[in-house]
Amino acid sequence: MAIRTASTEKELILATRDIFNRPLQDLRISVTDRCNFRCVYCMPKEIFGSDYPFLSRRELLTFEEITRLTRIFADLGVRKLRITGGEPLVRKDLPDLIEMLAGIDGIDDITLTTNASLLPRHAQDLVNAGLNRVTVSLDAIHDDVFKAINDVDYPVQPVLDGIEAAAQAGLNPVKVNMVVKRGMNEGQIVPMAEHFRHTPHILRYIEFMDVGNSNGWRLDEVVTAAQIRDALNATWPIEPLDPNYTGEVASRYRYRDGAGEIGIISSVSEPFCSTCTRARLASQGQLFTCLFGSQGFDLRTPLRDETVSDGDLAEIVQGVWHKRRDRYSEQRTSETAPLQYKVEMSHIGG
Repeated sequence: MAIRTASTEKELILATRDIFNRPLQDLRISVTDRCNFRCVYCMPKEIFGSDYPFLSRRELLTFEEITRLTRIFADLGVRKLRITGGEPLVRKDLPDLIEMLAGIDGIDDITLTTNASLLPRHAQDLVNAGLNRVTVSLDAIHDDVFKAINDVDYPVQPVLDGIEAAAQAGLNPVKVNMVVKRGMNEGQIVPMAEHFRHTPHILRYIEFMDVGNSNGWRLDEVVTAAQIRDALNATWPIEPLDPNYTGEVASRYRYRDGAGEIGIISSVSEPFCSTCTRARLASQGQLFTCLFGSQGFDLRTPLRDETVSDGDLAEIVQGVWHKRRDRYSEQRTSETAPLQYKVEMSHIGG
């Protein structure tokens, strides 16, 4: 790969923009398509059963391959990484990958999305390796509802233990994501808020999205951001906060009584495609430029070709991003959503 001067680096980063002038700044890396939960809106058991053909070890990118690609993405302007799955903590020796990624020049922030079931045993090792933050998925605070959602009879308390382990290890504030689906857990909006009020953790509500094709998404199952705000405001008045940065996915609010902060992610009712700066690397090495993408771009094949240089890979990535015109959430309708094949959440992460 040719040596780059500071000026050529700057030109390269400035050039990494898509059709709508959106820069490439965030990379979400799925390290596995496997998970120890079978959440009904993500990996329903009737599809992801014992005979489901999960990716083999050789099909997954190695830690060295992920690190090489991430270094190239950093050269192109990426500053923030999110490690996802499936459940990323089922990937053996994940702290080793975090340490490798933390050593890349230009990477300022590394975070992890997890169901927290394995977090108590790994939190400190992850922090020692260089992890900066963690987001925990928790869709209900009552055991009966949560067990029905994860569909493996897993109780809430171990997840709460994982959140506390992360906090004690220094991964503060812990963000807690709750996907809200009508008929599944909308009755948990207020109880979840009640539990996390007066804690340093930030609860974030996510509208039920049509990621993948296995969750049977319907528009009438979406509890909108406005409805979530109304439910909370009727119990504890809230007021908006300014975003922390341009392109932040969650709209921020605080309780007027000072009990903390919440967020609402509204990609269905109030889409934010115009400020999206995220690329996604699937566990088998496909690059997706949208969470709702139907076709990825194979990076694993050129990555494993010894004749392909880092410069060649950079040109491939840059070419994909330059042509990016994704704005699915702005174009979605109840009629079109089920018609388009979309990559499953377990392959691409959140």
